Amino acid sequence: MNLEFYKLQIFETALVLIFLILVKVIARNSINRILSKFDFGIERKRISHKIVNLFMTLFALIFLAGIWNIDRSQLMVFITSTITLVGVGFFAQWSILANITSSLILFFNHPMKLGQEICILDKEYDIHGTLIDISFFFMYIKTTDDDIITIPNSVVLNKVIKLKRKSK
Repeated sequence: MNLEFYKLQIFETALVLIFLILVKVIARNSINRILSKFDFGIERKRISHKIVNLFMTLFALIFLAGIWNIDRSQLMVFITSTITLVGVGFFAQWSILANITSSLILFFNHPMKLGQEICILDKEYDIHGTLIDISFFFMYIKTTDDDIITIPNSVVLNKVIKLKRKSK
């Protein structure tokens, strides 16, 4: 291959990266506008941004693979091997998939918000504190003793959660 062909590939790569940045900015503004319209909190915006960024990055990687003429058969071997390893990991630790699903259910269907006082009721030990973060895998609660407790989302989904009302 000649030098001109590499210059074209570098130029196309730069265009894809610039387009990716522009789309991320537009998507961020759109997500903020839409979620603000429905009065969703900052934590829900953050999770939405993560999901959209993941998909946009995957699309950009697919375009870059096309630009750099990566051999499709080798790419497919790599992708299927990676998916197989991830599948084995999920099978070995199936709760990861359950936690991701639970985080989406908590995200869209539960009224708790970051900074809110909550109590997770359990037979053995109730957990009281302030909800400080909900990630794809864990819920983080800061207790009155300034300890941070992490609870898998799939466990939280199976517990009764008592929310403290904000005083008026």
